Amino acid sequence: MSVAITPQQALNLLNALALDVVRDKGPQDHPDFTFRQLSVLLTIYLEKPPHTVRGIAARLGVTKPVVTRALDSLGAIDLVTRRRDEADRRNVVVQRTVKGALFVEQLGDLVVHRARELAS
Repeated sequence: MSVAITPQQALNLLNALALDVVRDKGPQDHPDFTFRQLSVLLTIYLEKPPHTVRGIAARLGVTKPVVTRALDSLGAIDLVTRRRDEADRRNVVVQRTVKGALFVEQLGDLVVHRARELAS
């Protein structure tokens, strides 16, 4: 699906979303995310698993320590979990959680709400 909006409208949408999160109008129990943390989280929830630290780093074009730090933060609030890959113990598999799935769903609802406001 394609939506035609101007760069100014896109920035207004991004600003509205950021303000909702800052003002606690976004998904419940949300932390203040960095763009990197949000990119890692959305990669895990929007792209087909399995997800590994190595794979996420390659996908985002960042180093493994960057992904590890983001996963530390996301794991501390139970949005993702990690475990060793039993088939290849060098790999760490990143898994979704119920809390993380609910968070991403609420974030999606917020984006839709704000985009509809923008369109009207």
